[in-house]
Amino acid sequence: MSLSDPISDMICSIKNAQAVNKKSTLTPASKMKKGILSVMQQEGYIRSFETVEKDGHPYLQINIKYHRNQPVIEDIKRVSKPGLRQYRGKHDLPRVDAGFGTAIISTSQGIMSDKSAREAAIGGEVLCVLK
Repeated sequence: MSLSDPISDMICSIKNAQAVNKKSTLTPASKMKKGILSVMQQEGYIRSFETVEKDGHPYLQINIKYHRNQPVIEDIKRVSKPGLRQYRGKHDLPRVDAGFGTAIISTSQGIMSDKSAREAAIGGEVLCVLK
């Protein structure tokens, strides 16, 4: 498991679980991941997530959401990476699929969707985009 980019590891874990139609997947827990998963749950991309203990370490159990036996998340991509951070101002926030997708933004007021960041008129680091 890579230690340089844990968010990419979580995204890869979700993609792999969807590829084999698993109901859930486990990933090591962190506050940043909880924030991202919270936005994904609010926007309807995952059913739920919870913190579980495994071998004395906290993990996040992510319950994948399916609609008509197809995963709700069509595509998820990491935008800002450890080697190249991507920051956007309040006027330059990305619109994913003309508003049908969601970008997850890390702002000074916490992690939120691009729609919430526009309403709050704040920019930040674009963590990932979902379709």
